[in-house]
Amino acid sequence: MLGFEDVIKGCVSNNNKSKEMVYKSFYGYLMAVILRYTNNRDEAEELVNDVFIKVFKAVNQFVFPKETEHAQKAFKGWIGKIASRTAIDFLRTKKVFLPLDDVIEQAEPITAVNVIASLNFKDILKLLDDLPELHKLVFNLFEIEGFSHQEIAVLLKIPESSSRVYLARAKQKLRILYTNTLVNYETNRT
Repeated sequence: MLGFEDVIKGCVSNNNKSKEMVYKSFYGYLMAVILRYTNNRDEAEELVNDVFIKVFKAVNQFVFPKETEHAQKAFKGWIGKIASRTAIDFLRTKKVFLPLDDVIEQAEPITAVNVIASLNFKDILKLLDDLPELHKLVFNLFEIEGFSHQEIAVLLKIPESSSRVYLARAKQKLRILYTNTLVNYETNRT
């Protein structure tokens, strides 16, 4: 059985068996990353395949960490960033992102919301899907992918302050959606 490092080296050598192993191993992960940016399954499948094309073209640029047991995790992070950027590029071609000019940032209100254990991961993803596209994009990049506002500004070609405002608005909208979900949950339980 091949080790992970051997599989990646096989991809560098253009070995189809190695590429197939990588494709099958990471397809689900990349689909999950892409679906955080687009709700359309057909678009997501196309984007995932685009990501794999990019990954296989650039796999020789992947740098293995010193400790080989972390190689798979490092590779996953590397392809995740490629997937995020591919999704952003796709969204950029669909729409023109207009920067928010002269928007005053407001402090985020502190709300007390009780956490209900039955609100699962799918419910949270559904809440994200209800955000406007640009709010969802900035929220994903900042909160989930770990990009800074400066990096988001460069990626989306918007002012850094707009990135902060979109994030604040996304959080505010999520609070409202979350509260409404909890109210509906409590109403349906009784």
